[in-house]
Formats: sequence, structure tokens, C-alpha cells
Amino acid sequence: MNSFKKIIRCILIFLNIDLTKNLEYDRLTQLVIKRILKKDSNCIDVGAHKGEILDYILKQSPEGKHYGFEPIPEMYEALTKKFHNKATIYQYALSNKIGESTFNIVKNSPAYSGIKQRKYDIPNPQIEKIEVRLMPLDEVIPPEVKISFIKIDVEGGEFDVIKGGINLIKKDKPTIIFECGIASSDFYGVKPQEFYQLLNNELELKIYTLKSFLKKEPSLSEEEFIEYYHNNKEYYFIASSEN
Repeated sequence: MNSFKKIIRCILIFLNIDLTKNLEYDRLTQLVIKRILKKDSNCIDVGAHKGEILDYILKQSPEGKHYGFEPIPEMYEALTKKFHNKATIYQYALSNKIGESTFNIVKNSPAYSGIKQRKYDIPNPQIEKIEVRLMPLDEVIPPEVKISFIKIDVEGGEFDVIKGGINLIKKDKPTIIFECGIASSDFYGVKPQEFYQLLNNELELKIYTLKSFLKKEPSLSEEEFIEYYHNNKEYYFIASSEN
């Protein structure tokens, strides 16, 4: 059944049929990856889940060094087997500090899993709590590896992931796809203006919607980003020094 669903998903993406917002974001993410990556680009997938984005990264950059992060034990084990000798997979939950934390697995919808419980758009979410290892990105990626692209989808914890990789991001200026929205980021106590100021002011990265980046339109102002955050019309964005 899972293989059948994956085939249908790939067909819909290929035909540009966006039945859901998440399907649209997957399609646009693939277009971004195709546009910006070279065959030897090095990439990071935070919240690798089943490895769909890593698959596409490897297709575009077969000669690069790639890293995936997935704290859910069953998914981590599946990823290590799937990407053996192709990508390095870590079972850490990335954050801005080293430590331990409770992690909430949503058994009937694992994509919603995260360090904190958030708003779930499913009936009767089944939560299993596990303990995970927290680690900052700066403590994991070798400093000699130049990173070109990072995808972060951790159900609200994206701000802490970026803070934990601030030295890497300042050094390499990678293009970052990240989630930020009222139904997830606010459960971590992060305001949209903090997100904008971290990326735009401190890290000197411009913020775009996926569509505006692909169309080479102007970057978002702080007011526009805050409005998207509150109205939830867009909740995936790109931070980049180039466009």
C-alpha cells in the first residue's frame, strides 16, 4: 500500500497536480533542488522522514556529501538501510543545544511528530513519547564540508535548528527551505519577527515563498512574512543569499 501511494504521489507531482498544499510544496521543492544544486553539491535534510527529499537530492547531486536527521527509531533504521553508502544518517533531534528531550511521535500521522506537541489536523492523534538526543548542527557537520542546501521540516522546531547551525550557515550561506507557521512554530514560543530578523538581519539571507523564489521575484519584507505567518496561506519558505 505504501509503495502504491508513493507511485501515485510521484505521478501527481510529475503532472503538476496539487491536490494538497503539501503536495504542492513537495513539487516546488523538487524544482528548487533541480535549479540550485550541482552534481557535487553537499546537502542536509533535517526531518528526513521516509527519505523522499534525500532521493531527489541524490538524483541531482550524486557526487555530493549528504546528511539526514531523523529521530524516530523505525524511520532512522529504514533510512540507514536505504541510503547505505549514499548519505550519512543521524538519529539526533537537531536543536540549539546538546542534551536530551522528550519527543512526541504521532503514531497515526508520523509527519506531525516533534519535540513539542502542536496543533494536529487529524482526529484523535495517537501520541507515543520517547527520549531523544538533542544536538546542534554545528557539532555534527565537519567544518571542511561546504553545505549548499538545507531542508528543515521539524514541525515547529525550525528556529532552534537554525540557531544550532548558525556558524555553518554564516560560513557557507546555503539555500534553506524551512517551515514556519502559526500552527507549529508558535508552540515553540517563536514569533515571526524573530525568525525574520535571524535570517535576514543576522545571517544576511533573503526570504521568499517557494513560488516567488522560482519566479525570481523580490524577497519578502518583514511585514509580508509576518502576514503569511498569521494567515497561514504559505508556511514553507526559502532563505537564500542568491536569486
